[in-house]
Amino acid sequence: MSAFDPFEDFGDAEEIAERLTDADPAVRRLAVIDLAETASIDVLPHLLAAGEDHDASVRLQVAIALGEFETRDAARALAKLVKDDDPSVAQAAADSLAEVKDPAAAAEILPSLSHPSAFVRAALFRGLRALRSSSSLGPALGAMRDADPNVRAEALAVIAYLKLEETLPSLIDATCDADASVRAVAVDALTFTTKAAARAAVAAALSDENWQVRAAAAESLGRIGRVCDADVLVKGLGDEYWQVQQKSLGALGKLKVQTAVPAIAQLLESEIPALRKEAAAALGEIADPAARESLMELASDADPDVRKTVRWALTKLG
Repeated sequence: MSAFDPFEDFGDAEEIAERLTDADPAVRRLAVIDLAETASIDVLPHLLAAGEDHDASVRLQVAIALGEFETRDAARALAKLVKDDDPSVAQAAADSLAEVKDPAAAAEILPSLSHPSAFVRAALFRGLRALRSSSSLGPALGAMRDADPNVRAEALAVIAYLKLEETLPSLIDATCDADASVRAVAVDALTFTTKAAARAAVAAALSDENWQVRAAAAESLGRIGRVCDADVLVKGLGDEYWQVQQKSLGALGKLKVQTAVPAIAQLLESEIPALRKEAAAALGEIADPAARESLMELASDADPDVRKTVRWALTKLG
């Protein structure tokens, strides 16, 4: 059988593994694919060995395959491949590392967090995020002083996933980070708590100079769930970016802020279909009968999604 013939019986992993020693890297790469498709944990040792292959295309395939094995051994191999000299291998390993869910894998990632490459540091923190390991808290807090914003953002996500009240000061401080992407992650992270200081920091972010941070803040206020934030959300309806307006509408609807109905109804006249749809949805969530006439005027909107949302909203009004 040639390396390019279809392989139908994946039961004999040892037979497939023999192809990992073939002189042709294409044969070895296809062997990695065949081993991964057996979906058997028994093939993991063979894949780990193939991760040392001198050909980058083989290592790349291993990096992809290891994302299906949520074990400490797989995490160890991926943490090593993240530092591969070939950028495509390193990127694939970083993506796969984020799929590993075994908390014990954190021990394999932590020793490499001081790597000189910012890309590697960020990738490793991304891998730590879903593990929710308490051992990652200290390094993540330390990385909030990293010079690279991508590293700070990924470290912040690790802290956010742990959802510990003791980390609130660090999360709140991050809403003032010099980098907008970090600030956006921070305001999203603060939604796990209803502490007044956290809400105040998120509400303040609705005045951020970056529209993406403002949009994240509006959405987060809706998730935190406090009607006392209605005034700043209504202010968000007048933002120069429609994305911020959209998130503000969603939050006001979720919070069922009845006093915001007149301001929401004004956006039913927006030229942007997504805003008209979101405004109709918000009015439906609030279910104030006073919005009926405004919604009826939009019943024949040119956009089918808007019309559908309007019909739904009108049923909510009773």
